[in-house]
Amino acid sequence: MKLLQEFREFAIKGNVVDLAVGVIIGAAFGKIVDSLVGDVVMPVIARIVGKLDFSSLFVVLAQPPAGTPMTLEALKKAGVPVLAWGNFVTVALNFVILAFIIFLMVRAINRLRRQAGPPEVAAEPAPPPEDVLLLREIRDSLRAR
Repeated sequence: MKLLQEFREFAIKGNVVDLAVGVIIGAAFGKIVDSLVGDVVMPVIARIVGKLDFSSLFVVLAQPPAGTPMTLEALKKAGVPVLAWGNFVTVALNFVILAFIIFLMVRAINRLRRQAGPPEVAAEPAPPPEDVLLLREIRDSLRAR
């Protein structure tokens, strides 16, 4: 029963909930970046390079069976080892764009924090006057008797 209570306290802590929200938003943001790369960036690069899509670029590492179409999906389905370097380039580009966007977001948040100034720290109460300290000492010594 104590284990269950400790787990509940752990799961309800703000940091765990914040982390869960971050993971969910990150997954959705990853889909946005995938779309940005696949639908916006890659067509522009493909226009410059002359290829339609990087993900279709590969090197066949073994002889494919006769009659197998020379597409990445068909070769993988036939069990032919394929070095799909174009797909790797696409994923790496996704990562670079995502990392750059996160960098810009963190940079903006840090700028806003600096503008807001440091959080106010509650002032410690002033130490009691000397006469109050002396009266407390007298009171404590009388109690001890």
